[in-house]
Amino acid sequence: MSDLEVKQQVRNFYDQIGWRMESDGFYQNARYEDLRPVAKEYIEKCHLRINRHLVWPGKYLLDAGSGPIQYPAYLTYMDGYQYRLCMDISIIALQEARKRITDRGLYVVGDISNLPFKSDIFEGIVSLHTLHHLPISDQKNAYKDLYRVLMPGKNAVLVNGWTESPLMDQWSWLAKLMDKIDGLLHKLPGKKSVLQSGKKENNKNEKKIKKESTGTFIEKLTAEWLRKEFSDMNIDILVWRTVSVRFLRAVFHRALGGKFWLKILYLLEEKYPEYFGKNGQYPLIVIHK
Repeated sequence: MSDLEVKQQVRNFYDQIGWRMESDGFYQNARYEDLRPVAKEYIEKCHLRINRHLVWPGKYLLDAGSGPIQYPAYLTYMDGYQYRLCMDISIIALQEARKRITDRGLYVVGDISNLPFKSDIFEGIVSLHTLHHLPISDQKNAYKDLYRVLMPGKNAVLVNGWTESPLMDQWSWLAKLMDKIDGLLHKLPGKKSVLQSGKKENNKNEKKIKKESTGTFIEKLTAEWLRKEFSDMNIDILVWRTVSVRFLRAVFHRALGGKFWLKILYLLEEKYPEYFGKNGQYPLIVIHK
C-alpha cells in the first residue's frame, strides 16, 4: 500500500466511523481507549502531563491531528493561548472540535507531514496519537515540519507509541494470564467474572490498529531511532503512559484493587519519567527550539 493510500484509508476511517458519535455519548473511536471508572483517574492524570511542558502565554497553539478534542483534559491545553489551530485530515473531526471551542478555534484540513504554515509561527504545538498513523518516512518529515513551524524558545509536545515496548513485552505474560483466568471464571455455572467483559473484541481491535500503523513498516519506531534521526534537535523523551490499552483492560480491575495499583504506577512514572518514557508504550516527546 502506498503512503497516499495509507493516508486515504485513515481519512476514510475517521470520517465514516471513528469520529461518529454513538448512542452512549462516546465516539466510535473510544473503543480503543480504556474508559472504565477504575482507570479514569490514571488516564486523566496522563492527559494532563502535556500542560507542564507548554510555554505559556502565547497567541497560537497548533493541535496537529486534533481530532474532535474528545476528552475534557484536552481542552486545558489551550488555557495559555488566544487561539487553538486545529488541523486534521478528517473534516468530521474538525466539525466536532468546532462545537467545543467555537470562535477560539481555527480549523484547517491538512497533512501533518506537509504543514501548510510558515516557519516560526506557533508558540506551542501538541499532537496526540497522530504520528503513528504515518509510515516511518512520513513521520520523519512530520517531526521536521513541526520543528520548522515552532517558534524559537517554545516547545512542541507530542504523544506517540513505540512499535514495541520492552516493559509491555516483559509483562505480557500477566495480561495473558488474566485473560485465561477471566475465561475460566466465565465458564463457571451461574458465575459472573469479577473482571470486565469484552476484552477479546478490544484486543483484536488493538492488534489490528497496531498492524495497520507502525507494525507493517520495516523501520521500527524506538527511542534510539528518534534520537538518531533527529540528533540536531533538543528532545526529551518522557513518559506519557506506560501501559497499553490491552494491558490496562486485562490487568487492572476494581475488584482486584486496580485503582490502587494505578496510583502506584503513576507515582513510579513521576519519579522515573525517562525510564518509563523509553521502555513503556506511549512516550511524551518534548521538542525544544
